[in-house]
Amino acid sequence: MSAPDQDKQRNREIAENEASRQAVGDVRVSVWAIAVTVIAGVVVLGIVLAWLNR
Repeated sequence: MSAPDQDKQRNREIAENEASRQAVGDVRVSVWAIAVTVIAGVVVLGIVLAWLNR
């Protein structure tokens, strides 16, 4: 295998690793966003219920 071919293969592997790392990061951010949304919804629901039952 020539040097340019080795470089291309190495660059492909690096790109695949970066894509994998990006996907994991995206999932982590999505999970946090969903968790924050659920917590905010529970807080709002608690405020509304407290307001209606006063």
